[in-house]
Amino acid sequence: MKVALVDVNYGSSSTGKIVADLVAGLNRRGHRSTAFYGRGDAASEADGVRRISSPWEVRFHALATRVTGLTDGFSPLATSRLINELERLKPDVVHLHDIHGYFLNIGALCAYLKQRRIATVWTFHCEFMYTGRCGYAMECEGWRTGCQRCPDLTRYPASWFLDFAGRMFADKQALFADFERLALAAPSHWLAKRMGESLVGNRPVEVVPNGLDTSVFRPRDVATLRAEMGIQGKYCVLALGAGLLSERKGGRWVIELARRFAGEEVAFLMVGVDQIPAVLPANVIMHPRIADQNRLAEFYSLGNVLLLPSEKETFSMVSAEALACGLPVIGFDSGAPKEVAPPGYGSFVPYGDLDGLEALLCKVRQGLGGLQPRPVCVEFAKSHYSVESMVAAYETIYQKVFQCK
Repeated sequence: MKVALVDVNYGSSSTGKIVADLVAGLNRRGHRSTAFYGRGDAASEADGVRRISSPWEVRFHALATRVTGLTDGFSPLATSRLINELERLKPDVVHLHDIHGYFLNIGALCAYLKQRRIATVWTFHCEFMYTGRCGYAMECEGWRTGCQRCPDLTRYPASWFLDFAGRMFADKQALFADFERLALAAPSHWLAKRMGESLVGNRPVEVVPNGLDTSVFRPRDVATLRAEMGIQGKYCVLALGAGLLSERKGGRWVIELARRFAGEEVAFLMVGVDQIPAVLPANVIMHPRIADQNRLAEFYSLGNVLLLPSEKETFSMVSAEALACGLPVIGFDSGAPKEVAPPGYGSFVPYGDLDGLEALLCKVRQGLGGLQPRPVCVEFAKSHYSVESMVAAYETIYQKVFQCK
């Protein structure tokens, strides 16, 4: 089977890593897969990996979105390149992932897929495709009844002046209304439930947990790295994620929590910080984003527990990766993470409950939190989040949608 996969990234970011793993896994199973991506440098520009958008096109699309308030229609050249590649490749199935992000005209691509009746699988990794304009609805309920006015234009994808949430919501309704050979998927039951309550609610949603390479994400010997980071003999609370200090990722909560443990043998290691603040508590260590996956696994292995302070997550790859490296998860209840790290492997308090989070960390540090030891966490991740399981599940969905004529 020939499969074309489309995502904003390839080999980097959560979805980019998922697509790269799918490509490798599908090829191992005898399929021919090709990945198309829009932004960033691919981990490997080998055969079967194509970038369709240039940096200047991405910048123009982002600027046009901010000025007009519209999120689609500003990447005609990249969209034409992708359609031409699909015409040449003639795939049996097209698998869409995150196709927003200023690199593609979604409406034009979907019109082509519908007109050609190409079997399509679409994995929603966030909420963008069923809201008027935002990637994460947070506490807003407008998407349930039809977005009209957006309560926060500063959220991605930001608009400086205009609010076209209602128009874009209607456009998405029309896009899905006559999309016949389409199967939808979600990485968590939490997100699948919300999809069922949204503008795509008349379609079934397959749940396929994101997979990861457990030969990479595994416990490492980190004695040297502990010395390098200056945390020998300390209990290490790890917080990790791209743009960790953003509002959604919640890095500020880590800093506030660290202040409550001043003077104790506890180190708070924050990985994924773009700009390090000038003033920090003495027990906080910040580190930039780590692209190398083996190095990333070493940093996971430094921790005693993963702290997840996010406001909203539709899966949480960092939780799955942490478990694979032997770390249980604590944090705020932000949607899907309590599904990724269920009781025994994760423990969560209501979002913003810093007192509750402090009490939880104290219990876990004393071994009273009911969380499983490192080897059990590793085995849980291997059995639930392997690349092989993910690839096999999508292979079944591909066959099903391909056979629908």
